[in-house]
Amino acid sequence: MTFIPENYKPVLTVMETEAAIADTKRIFEKYLSAALNLRRISAPMFVRPESGLNDNLNGVERPVSFDIPSAGTTVEVVHSLAKWKRNALAKYGFAADSGLYCDMNALRRDEELDNLHSVYVDQWDWERVITAEERSREFLLDVVGKIVGAMCDTQAELKTIYPALPDVIGREVYAVTTAELEERYPELTPKERENKVCREHGTVFIMQIGGAAALGQAARRTRAGLRRLEPQRRYNDMVRADGVRA
Repeated sequence: MTFIPENYKPVLTVMETEAAIADTKRIFEKYLSAALNLRRISAPMFVRPESGLNDNLNGVERPVSFDIPSAGTTVEVVHSLAKWKRNALAKYGFAADSGLYCDMNALRRDEELDNLHSVYVDQWDWERVITAEERSREFLLDVVGKIVGAMCDTQAELKTIYPALPDVIGREVYAVTTAELEERYPELTPKERENKVCREHGTVFIMQIGGAAALGQAARRTRAGLRRLEPQRRYNDMVRADGVRA
């Protein structure tokens, strides 16, 4: 559940916080779409189960579903738009080095609740087409730099509106893999490793995040927002590339 640290004092009032949330979404949308050449696309709140477009996340979360009598069907509220976005890239005909973003709203009934996770999800989500030649660590880190740049530009513009806000992110990014963190801090849990490296380096990009990995071995997946789409193939033939999710 949500935990408020002892002696925590907000720098904005409740009304200012609501306004700042709206301003943050508006400003970040502007910088992110410009940095990554993204076009906003309307996203679904629910999909048909048989469409295969609902992301099952870890495979154990139960979707929220309801029937639509007039349509004679049952639908599921989305968990994530990971599969839908890849399908949309093909459906809308996005070319290489362009992509989409959307304001995703989802329900995750089985989410473990804390200060970062809620049953209700409201987040910017994006996906971009890349070429086979761009599937590299260098390209990935270049995109990460652009995302962090958009976040820093958002931070700077917000501070002109709300001067009391502190600086919480810097432009210099420290990149590290989960395997490297595991080797560096073997006595710590994965979450403790993340906290420690962030305290040491500030803005950190952690690569190759996935399920439980053997000690000293990289996890098999990086949480991805970059994809490779070969134009001659259909949605089912798309190949995931390492990347980041906004």
